Parts: sequence; structure tokens; C-alpha cells
Amino acid sequence: MQLIATGLQLWIRQQCESIESLDLQLEGSALQLLRGRLSGVRLMARRVRYQDLEIELVELRADPIRVAVGNVLKGQSVQLEDPFGIRGQVAFTAEGLSRSLSRPQWRSLGDWLGEQLLGLVPLVRLRIQQDRLVLAAQAVGQSGLLELETDLQAVGGTVEIRAVDSGIRARLPMDPNITIERANLEGGMVQLHGRAQVSP
Repeated sequence: MQLIATGLQLWIRQQCESIESLDLQLEGSALQLLRGRLSGVRLMARRVRYQDLEIELVELRADPIRVAVGNVLKGQSVQLEDPFGIRGQVAFTAEGLSRSLSRPQWRSLGDWLGEQLLGLVPLVRLRIQQDRLVLAAQAVGQSGLLELETDLQAVGGTVEIRAVDSGIRARLPMDPNITIERANLEGGMVQLHGRAQVSP
């Protein structure tokens, strides 16, 4: 089991730019593992950077997984045989989201949020104040920031960000393999709960 766990950890780390800590627990019997089947996997990771997106906390539980055991026994990374489902939560700090949205891969999303909710680009930063997500943009030629208090909710499988005072709303574009079931602000972080389908 340790060999499979090490192979899965290697595969997970290869998918990310960085992971500060990673705890992986395999579920299943030794006989199932020898056949390349796991009853499930539990994962907890902190300070993950995946595709230039900073995620403070990841807690996931995977459905049964089939892996090619032969590759692991040869010292290669884990090869998944079939798609599988996962459920769990991710949490983001406002600072991490601000840095992520300033990077080239996510800048267009930050600009889109600024345009949709504030009528301005670029989005300069996000912060969490009590139970509100505050978006800030700077108008050209202005020294101060224009800020907007928003709240979050899961709507139609994605995250809807709604201005508290005006009712202006924006729904985040979402990967079709991901469904957000709950979105909220808790513990000074943006918390998203949902499910996803992972393909080999």
C-alpha cells in the first residue's frame, strides 16, 4: 500500500507547481490494491499552487479508483485507468486570490470580474472583511481605489458573486467537470464545496 501511496503522491505533486503539505490515505485491502483497485482516497493538502491558482486548503475524498499497478512496481508514476469522482472542499485566502488573479493565466478572469461588478479594470485586489468579499479596482487617473462589498453563493453548479448594495451579479465560468454545491466566506477564507470528475 505504501508503494501505491507514494506513486499517487508523486502523481499529485506532478500536477501542481507546489504543495506545502500533503496527507494521503488509501482505502482498501491489499488484495484490491494488487488488482489495481482502491476503494477510495482521502487527501488533505495545504498551500497548493495548481495552474498558478493559490489554494490555501484542499480536502478531498475520491470514489473508487483503478490504477495500472504494473507501472508502479516498475518504479514509474501511477497511471489511472478510468475516470473517477471526487467530493470535497477548497479554501482560498483573499491574498492568494489577489496574487492568482494578477498572474497571466488568471488575469482575464480578474479583469472580467472587475468589469462585470465594478465597471473597471484591472481588478487590483480582493480582501475579506467580516462576512464580505471586497473587490477593489483603480480607475485611470484616480489615486484611490473603488471598492465593492460582495457575497458568494453556489448557483447552477458555479459561484455567483453578488454586490451587497446594488444586486449586480456575476457567475464564474466553470469547468464542466466541476460542480460547486456550496460557496461561502468562513474563517477569513473563501470556501467552496463540491464535486468533480477526474480523467486519466
